Amino acid sequence: MTEPTVPPAPAPTPTRLMDELARAAAAYYRQFAAMAAESGLTLMQGKTLSLLREPRSMRSLAELLACDASNITGIVDRLESRGLVRREVDPADRRIKNVLLTEEGEQAVHRIRARVMSGLSGLERLSEEERSSLLALLGRVFPEGAL
Repeated sequence: MTEPTVPPAPAPTPTRLMDELARAAAAYYRQFAAMAAESGLTLMQGKTLSLLREPRSMRSLAELLACDASNITGIVDRLESRGLVRREVDPADRRIKNVLLTEEGEQAVHRIRARVMSGLSGLERLSEEERSSLLALLGRVFPEGAL
């Protein structure tokens, strides 16, 4: 006697996917905020540090963080006072100030990321193929510069 075949589940709707992405983002930011707080940083300070893999202008940081430039000035001032970032004049345009991580800032970002990753073990359970697929799909849903 053959087993009855179970029909495949219907594909999730775009609304369901959006809800799941929102849930995943919220979980990530809760974890990130908690790990930043362990380093004595606010969520926005931690996010700012994490965006500085390369020097960025104050305007670029404001755009990436979707906040007013005056907020970025305050965030960078506080990070600079702690020795985590420094400002330098852009060699191509002396009117622009770039923000760079200091060695202490790089260490802080590394600690926060390591702690966040330890709390996101689901990513480690994905195979290489699954991680590649997820990255490709996220790139299609959120093309660079689309948001």
